[in-house]
Amino acid sequence: MRCVIARFPFELTKSGVLEAMKGIKPEPAVGECVIVGRRTYPVKQVGQVVTRQDRRDFSAGEVLRAMAQLGFTCPAVPRAAAPVSDSFQHASELLGAPAAA
Repeated sequence: MRCVIARFPFELTKSGVLEAMKGIKPEPAVGECVIVGRRTYPVKQVGQVVTRQDRRDFSAGEVLRAMAQLGFTCPAVPRAAAPVSDSFQHASELLGAPAAA
C-alpha cells in the first residue's frame, strides 16, 4: 500500500511492518499505540522504525492512518489523570510553608 508520511511516499505492507518490528522492544505506551503481532508499541516508535525518520518529522495521525489501513489494531492507552486535590497538595509541598514575617 502506498502512503505518505512526513511528505514522503512509502510502500508499506503488513508483512513488511511485522518484519521491521521483529526484535524491537516496545517502549512504554502513553497515548496512541499500534498492536504489531502480540506486542503494543507507541505509534511514534512504529513510525520511526518503519520510515527510518526522526519522530519529530511526522505526526502520530499519519502513522495511525497507515497502520489502520494495513489492518493493525490501533487502540488508545488511557492516560491516568491525577485528582485535582492531589496535584494542588503536591504543588503546595514543593513550594513549602510561607516564611514568618
